[in-house]
Amino acid sequence: MTTAEIVRMTLLGDMTRFYNSKAWKNVRAEARRRDNNECQLCKEEGKHSKCEAVHHIKEVREHPELALVLSNLVCVCKVHHNREHPEKLQKQKKKFENEERW
Repeated sequence: MTTAEIVRMTLLGDMTRFYNSKAWKNVRAEARRRDNNECQLCKEEGKHSKCEAVHHIKEVREHPELALVLSNLVCVCKVHHNREHPEKLQKQKKKFENEERW
């Protein structure tokens, strides 16, 4: 996958295609192996938790040339990934809450 293809995907808003690509899956697996499948941010805090996401240190939309560069990737848990991307939490639909209780 070339940088030009990644740029095109970001412009079209087609990041699903990028994240489903074989190139991404391979580099993501390599990052997990390198980081022993552990959240590196928890590790810095003296904690231990499983890697639940491979995070781009510099975002793909701003730096597509680094999208598949191993040194731009870090394994993180869900908590730390949500801290890095709080805007993605706001996009999630809230569950219907019925105040009336029987």
